[in-house]
Amino acid sequence: MEELFDPLSLARWQFGLTTLYHFLFVPLTIGMALMAAIMQTAWHRTDDVKYLKLTKLFGKIFLINFAMGVVTGIVQEFQFGMNWSEYSRFVGDVFGAPLAIEGLAAFFFEATFIGLWIFGWGRIPRLAHLACIWTVFIASTLSAYFILAANAFMQNPVGYTFNMERGRAELTSLWEVLSNPVVLAAFPHTIFAAIMFAATVMIAVAAWHLRRGQHTETMRPALKTGLWANVLAFLGVGVSGDQLSLAMVDAQPMKMAAAEGLYETTNAASFSIFTLGTPDGASELFSIRIPYLLSLLSTHTLDGEVEGINDLQAQYVAQFGPGDYTPLIWVTYWAFRWMIGLGAVSALISLVGLWLTRKNARQLPARQEQLMWRIFIWAAPLPLLASLVGWIFTEMGRQPWIVFGLMKTEAAVSPNVSGLDVAISLAAFTLIYGILAVVEFKLVLKAAQEGPPELDDDVDADSDDLAVVY
Repeated sequence: MEELFDPLSLARWQFGLTTLYHFLFVPLTIGMALMAAIMQTAWHRTDDVKYLKLTKLFGKIFLINFAMGVVTGIVQEFQFGMNWSEYSRFVGDVFGAPLAIEGLAAFFFEATFIGLWIFGWGRIPRLAHLACIWTVFIASTLSAYFILAANAFMQNPVGYTFNMERGRAELTSLWEVLSNPVVLAAFPHTIFAAIMFAATVMIAVAAWHLRRGQHTETMRPALKTGLWANVLAFLGVGVSGDQLSLAMVDAQPMKMAAAEGLYETTNAASFSIFTLGTPDGASELFSIRIPYLLSLLSTHTLDGEVEGINDLQAQYVAQFGPGDYTPLIWVTYWAFRWMIGLGAVSALISLVGLWLTRKNARQLPARQEQLMWRIFIWAAPLPLLASLVGWIFTEMGRQPWIVFGLMKTEAAVSPNVSGLDVAISLAAFTLIYGILAVVEFKLVLKAAQEGPPELDDDVDADSDDLAVVY
């Protein structure tokens, strides 16, 4: 019973679940702001009303998602004080600056221009109104940057000094925190992943209507835009992921070793696509491998040395004292592969879709065409799932540290919060978030199925018809 109500375990579950739930909304908010901006730009340049309709449609999905993300994000911050007060005390001086900039500058900047964009249709100059949605996208990406900078400090602490008297990290250089090599790689990786998810949602919405023969002239450009955006964003994810792996190996070599389940330091290390091992994960029974790939990812050379778990464990014991410094191998191993695999499958589907819907392509038989639309619809969550398991890999691969090399997770939990208190809040959050998830899904689904609004083909740029309440 004591293990069941262990405050540390319950606090970790609660923070993990609420973080992943909040992250359901983050990539779609960022990516859909870009999609709406692209469609409105197309309308501004061509005066083609179908792009205005698409702006309205995907702008509505963006706003629903943004509102839900704000609600869940506020709850997220309360947990630092509730369950992780020791962690908050330890990093508060460092985190204060980037999180304050995110909250007081980027978020309010974003919220202000969202208001101007919603209520400015037909009321402010057309070019200024277009600038509003692009400003929203830029502000949302800046907001993500500052949050990622705070997270990067947990992965690779920089720009601080340790105050022995107060027992906490104190900021010495905001610039070093904001230019952390980990955040410089993680930021584009996150943004491209967000664009992938928004693109697959756009593809799914277009496919749903095209499957029914609805709004075909409007939905075909949406489909093409989504397909191209997903493929190009996947390329961006790959390039930025390569840079992130180099930063990860430099800051946390144990994470890369755990991602491969590599126990012994190896030169010219291969990368296993699939592995079966002994129950303790220490020995390999069968694997399918790509020669030299792990060394290439870790060092950009085919024969580079990749440190193994056993050697790193010995180094950390000598550096930090007795303890187990190995994360859960099976979690990091499979999360890393699911992250890559789900993203690759999503991009492959879009690549095939571009070929099948290319200009002058032969018309598919009705049954095959229906199958194509269904695949486009059901493939929508793939980039989101890839992002979620990617975050699991990032955070679980850092264990047992909450701030790498400075503070262990077990030392970060609030000392005066009982397991029962955490269990009650965990149950409450799970229930509330479950209800919000249903509400979010139904609202987005309703907006998607309703499709683009009815607008006259010759709608005037200054017409009151543009001031549609979302």
